[in-house]
Amino acid sequence: MLFAVSRIARPTAAPVSKAIQARNMATLKEIQQRLKSVQNIEKITKSMKMIASTKVAKAQRGMEAARVFGSASKTLFTSAETKAGADDKVLLVASSSDRGLCGGIHSSVSKATRRAIVEMPEAELVILGDKAKAQLSRAVRKNIAITFNQIGKDMPSFEEAASVVDTIKANGIEFDTANIVYNKFISVVSYEADIIPAYSEATFKASPNFAMYEIEDDVLANLQEFSFANGLYWAMVEGHAAEMCSKRAAMENATKNAGEMIGKLTMTYNRGRQAVITNELIDIITGASAL
Repeated sequence: MLFAVSRIARPTAAPVSKAIQARNMATLKEIQQRLKSVQNIEKITKSMKMIASTKVAKAQRGMEAARVFGSASKTLFTSAETKAGADDKVLLVASSSDRGLCGGIHSSVSKATRRAIVEMPEAELVILGDKAKAQLSRAVRKNIAITFNQIGKDMPSFEEAASVVDTIKANGIEFDTANIVYNKFISVVSYEADIIPAYSEATFKASPNFAMYEIEDDVLANLQEFSFANGLYWAMVEGHAAEMCSKRAAMENATKNAGEMIGKLTMTYNRGRQAVITNELIDIITGASAL
C-alpha cells in the first residue's frame, strides 16, 4: 500500500536565543521608561516635602497666636457658664481647605461632621473648603446651607474669618449655637477632630453669670460677631498647621516609597540587561564552536 506524503512548508522559526533577546529588549525599554517616570515623581514629592517643611514653622507660629485669642473667647463663655439648650437651633461649620495630597486630614473633619449631623439631623451646615464639600455633599447634601472655597490659600487671616461670618449673617442663617468642626493640632504627626463652640446673642444673654459683665446691647452684638469670627479664625489656623504637617509626612512617605521602587526597578533592569548580554555571549561561543 502506497501512501502519498505531502510536505507542508512552514516558516522558519527564529532561534530561541534571538526570541528571548528581543523579548528582553522590549521589557528593558519598558522598565527604563517606568524607572524614569518614578524618578521624576520622586523629584516632585521631594520638592513638595521641602515646601511643606518651610510652611510648617510659619503655620505653627500663627497657630500659637490664634490660640491666645481663641482661648480668651472660650474663657468668656466658660466664666458666664454659657451652654447650649436642648431645643437650640444648631449651626455646624466644617473647617477644611481646597488642597489635597495631605493624608486623611479632610476625611477627619468630614467624619466628625457626619457624626454630629446624625445626632442633630435638623442642623444647617456651612462648609469651608472644596475637599470637605465633595465628601459631605454625597451624604448630607440636604443640610448644606452655604459653602466657601479659596480661603486660607497661604495662611488664614482674621479678615477671612470675619468675611465668612459676615456672609453667613447676610444670607440670613440663624442659630443659637454654632459648632465649628476642625482639626486640632496635637503634634507634628498627630491631629484629631474637635469642636469650638460659638453662641448667639440670646444664648449668651441667657447665661447664668451674664449679669456680672454688664454688657450693653449694642456692644453685645459686636461681641457676638467677634467671638464667632475669633473661634472660626482659631479653627482655620490650627487646621492649617495640622494640614501642613500632614502634607509634609505624606510627601516624605511618597518620596520613600518612590526610592524603594527605584531600587527594585534598577535591580530588575540590571538583571534583564545581564540576561541579554549572556544570551549574546552564548550565541558567539556557539558560533565559534561550530566553526
